[in-house]
Amino acid sequence: MILFLLSCDKGDDTAETYQVAVPVTLSVADFRASVRLEEPKEIEQSGKIYVYEDFIFINDNMKGILVVDNSNYHPEKIKYINIPQNTDIAIKGNVLYANSGRDLVTFDISDIHDIEILERLENVFHDHLYPELPASAAYLDFKNYNYEKEVIVGYTLETREKTNEELGWINEDIAFNSAGDGTNSGTGGSMARFNIGGDFLYTVGKSDLQVFDISNLSNPQKLNSHYVGWQIETIFNKEGYLYLGSAAGMFIYSLEDPAAPAYMSEITHVLGCDPVVVANDIAYVTIRGGNLCGQNLNQLEVIDVSDKTNPQLLQVYEMDGPYGLGVRENKLFVCDGSSGLKIYDATNTPTLVLEDHFPDVNAYDVIPTENVLVLIGENILRQYSYKNNEINLISSYDLN
Repeated sequence: MILFLLSCDKGDDTAETYQVAVPVTLSVADFRASVRLEEPKEIEQSGKIYVYEDFIFINDNMKGILVVDNSNYHPEKIKYINIPQNTDIAIKGNVLYANSGRDLVTFDISDIHDIEILERLENVFHDHLYPELPASAAYLDFKNYNYEKEVIVGYTLETREKTNEELGWINEDIAFNSAGDGTNSGTGGSMARFNIGGDFLYTVGKSDLQVFDISNLSNPQKLNSHYVGWQIETIFNKEGYLYLGSAAGMFIYSLEDPAAPAYMSEITHVLGCDPVVVANDIAYVTIRGGNLCGQNLNQLEVIDVSDKTNPQLLQVYEMDGPYGLGVRENKLFVCDGSSGLKIYDATNTPTLVLEDHFPDVNAYDVIPTENVLVLIGENILRQYSYKNNEINLISSYDLN
């Protein structure tokens, strides 16, 4: 009996605990009122990049957009647009389109020093309810969260004991399972979820493709939304087709009717985070494993998309932990995370030849413009010249 009681006491002292994410919220009204233009400041976590004329727009993940004047390729911070829960933008004709949680917000950037809010389309996005959890959180406590009246803007972490009663809790694995071709539009990277084609803005959420009519630039109208698959991550627009990257594969949609994209085909791959770029009927897809992306394989796939109804995998190359990529003039640029930037000669694709490697940079996404290569990673904006088969660093700009 004594041994039994001792064992019970010991069990109580070593109760199992786990990290719980507790939402930090704002009222919907306060959330919307917090969009504003500010003086430039440090970025907390650099996200996606977008190039428009002499400016680079850098996402401060879930917080806003840093506007950088890149005249003569010497970057200078000039403004910051506070946009809570922002991850993506697209620009056409001096109008900037940005997501802010459930809403689409438009800005007039004709005077970059006096950016003005134009319009807000409310409740057009549905992926905002539960932003990505902190990596150490095992569960989300959403019992007191009213999604109709509140917006989650962050989390606090609490250590709690595990109990048999876990109703009202969501396991993280369950809950969180480009180039534009429009006239006078900007250029986004391969990690983008926004893309402009002609008079239309295309956006992807975790499972849907949405179409907005932007023929009146300052007054966008949502046309339709299509369910397209599971865990959609990126969108790329090339010569009348949309290529959607997902955790399970790549989807191809025709823009024969640009207002109503039509499904053409898909090709599956091992589970992994998946941006895609296309050139000369060849799609290049990076697959990154680990975390919420699936298994632990990391690779680059070369896919023949000449027949849009029947894409074919041609070749697979092993990577370390790839993110974004870009292609221009038979050069393929791959951001391999902490393993750096890799540059391949794609002249004889699917055979790729590694031409250069910058292992000392952390590479997240890249945009090969006509004159320079723009690279972002770990709050550093780098630019390279890549003419005459030489890759040379022009500038390195710390965003902190």
